[in-house]
Amino acid sequence: MEHRPDKASYKQSFYVKGMTCVTCVKHVERAIKKVEGVYFVSVNLATESGFALSEQEINFDRLKKAVSEVGYEIAESVTPDAAKKRYQEAGRNLFLSWMATFPLMVWMLLHMSGYHLPIFRYLEPLMAAFVIFYTGRHTIKGAWIALIHAHFNMDTLIFLGSVTAFSTTLLALLGLKIASFGSIGAMIVAIHLTGRYIESWLRDRAAKDVKALLQLQAKEARVRTSEGWVLIPIVAVKIDSVIQVLPSERIPLDGEVAEGTSSVDESMITGESMPLKKQTGSRVTGGSLNLNAPLTVRVTEVGEDLFLSQLISMIQEAQGTKVPIQALADRITLWFVPTVLLLALSAALIWFFGFESLQPALESLGKIIPWVNAHADALSHSLFVFVATLVIACPCALGLAIPMALIGASSLSAKKGLIIRNGEAIQTAGEIRTVITDKTGTLTLGKPTVIETTVPDTLLPAIAGLETQSAHPLAKALVEFAKGNGSVNPADIEDVQETPGEGISGRWENQVLFVGKPIQYDIYHSWTEKGYSIVEARLDEEIQGAFAVADPLREDTIPGIAALRAMGLTVILATGDHFEAAKRVSKETGISDFKSQMKPSEKLALIHEHHRGKGKVLMVGDGLNDGPALKAADIGIAMGSGTDLAIDSADIVIVRGGIPQVVESLKISRLAFRIIKQNLIWAFLYNVIAIPAAMLGILHPAIGEIAMALSSITVILNSLRLKYHRE
Repeated sequence: MEHRPDKASYKQSFYVKGMTCVTCVKHVERAIKKVEGVYFVSVNLATESGFALSEQEINFDRLKKAVSEVGYEIAESVTPDAAKKRYQEAGRNLFLSWMATFPLMVWMLLHMSGYHLPIFRYLEPLMAAFVIFYTGRHTIKGAWIALIHAHFNMDTLIFLGSVTAFSTTLLALLGLKIASFGSIGAMIVAIHLTGRYIESWLRDRAAKDVKALLQLQAKEARVRTSEGWVLIPIVAVKIDSVIQVLPSERIPLDGEVAEGTSSVDESMITGESMPLKKQTGSRVTGGSLNLNAPLTVRVTEVGEDLFLSQLISMIQEAQGTKVPIQALADRITLWFVPTVLLLALSAALIWFFGFESLQPALESLGKIIPWVNAHADALSHSLFVFVATLVIACPCALGLAIPMALIGASSLSAKKGLIIRNGEAIQTAGEIRTVITDKTGTLTLGKPTVIETTVPDTLLPAIAGLETQSAHPLAKALVEFAKGNGSVNPADIEDVQETPGEGISGRWENQVLFVGKPIQYDIYHSWTEKGYSIVEARLDEEIQGAFAVADPLREDTIPGIAALRAMGLTVILATGDHFEAAKRVSKETGISDFKSQMKPSEKLALIHEHHRGKGKVLMVGDGLNDGPALKAADIGIAMGSGTDLAIDSADIVIVRGGIPQVVESLKISRLAFRIIKQNLIWAFLYNVIAIPAAMLGILHPAIGEIAMALSSITVILNSLRLKYHRE
């Protein structure tokens, strides 16, 4: 199983044209991996997209050249017009194929019933050629390109099956005594185009959530200039630009309200169902809808740093992730087409050279199965078997079994307020036995406030200057407290160093200022017994005072913990806070096992301890101080801070909500893996039953092609159950 690296220096996303099965995916991935600097690549058959990670800036032309050399095309983006044009062309080819195939089917049925039309002998090759070589030209092109580059794909099977069937019509026209299967060749292509069209439509339905998010991305923004408000392209807007958003307009970029008060609908972005009041100083998110009053916004994020951009990128990556079980499916499908070709050829040769001894069995089959011609000659029946075996085999179902389930899982999880970034988590979820959770920002709101302090006011500007350089929730609380007590201008601090689980230090007026964990908690007994968190301030190791900080539990924490325990999981609280605070929270939440004053290294040790004989471990943290623990756990879940998704150490990110979303992530992962197994079992069983049946000569090629198309559609429909899952 190939794992995605933790963090890339450069990332290049792309769309792929011309893939028909997982064999194509493997060839595209191998080609891109050969490009200098690329160390990871993931291509998704279901979404026809992928991304590459590189140690250096990726030259897209080099990627394009590498992929074109193995017969495929990639593009940096696909415009809605281009996608619509492709869809319309596919629909037109489908319509034309059936316009020509339907009369052929009628004539074939009349012929089988004893009504012979002499003109049919001449019209059949013309109409079959139109269907196979015109409406099916993209299939033939795909097969030909694959053959030129010395590999096989799904198009190869359809091409060989339909062209072999068509060749019998030409041979019969030339006077050779052989059954004409030209109509069957046309039916194969028409049914194949129908299956691909339905498959494309279903895949489009599955991916519509990402498309809906893409439509929220603005193309222009109304920016304040010396000439007034001017509409300019979104790519030209810079950080700190001031933009205007009128009522009923979408906010184009992330920012902070500079003027105005309005209600904003963020439901499409964060899932928050109720409109939120935004006023001066409030954060707003690009893509959200301004409802009832003009807002003037100072831009704080642009480009890939936008919350919406991060969200789309993470969902697309989630859809392209892979699960360990996929390695087995990939190995099988890599050799699938060559194996089917060998089996089809072997079956045809056995029927041809052993026809006399096998003819009694053929006559018996002809009495039971209407499409088996008991009076066929050796060559005709051998070709019949060859074509049927080729077209009934289906690597598509195998190739779509996992990607389509991941699309369904990513869509459902996004609706529930979480993103499953790593496919391995889906497979591991069913094996989790222990959940270890942090306290601050995980069980609590992550919005602590200072209740009391013994720190002198003269030190507050320095503390504010130090804490502005930390992303910890407690740091934000101290900064807000300092500002509220007159420290509007934070002091300049040098040589800042932050130690996870301990605190932050820096040089101020030639002294070392430290703010963080107390040397000893006993001296703050009156605060600790109330469950307050303690933050101590020291200058050159001399205590200057402390802050008592309160962070209330999330409303959904208690039912969330109860749900985890109801699933049979052991829940452990592991916090860096003092004993009394940990005890208070564990009692309120019903967590019987808790660990206090834990350093990051001790959380790691706790995870390793449970790995030794106690099963798989899930870690829930804030993604900031719990990074090592999240990475060490079998599944790491990070609580995003509403609009902060840049958490590289997490397998799953909670966009909104708390512990109930952890429960949802486990349920969705387990359901997704169950559907993946169902898809794989169906795809394997279908081929194990269908291919031998075709080799025995009891399956008509047209029925085989219908069954092949239905196998892929079944996998897609089964995966869509995830997207529309209701408990």
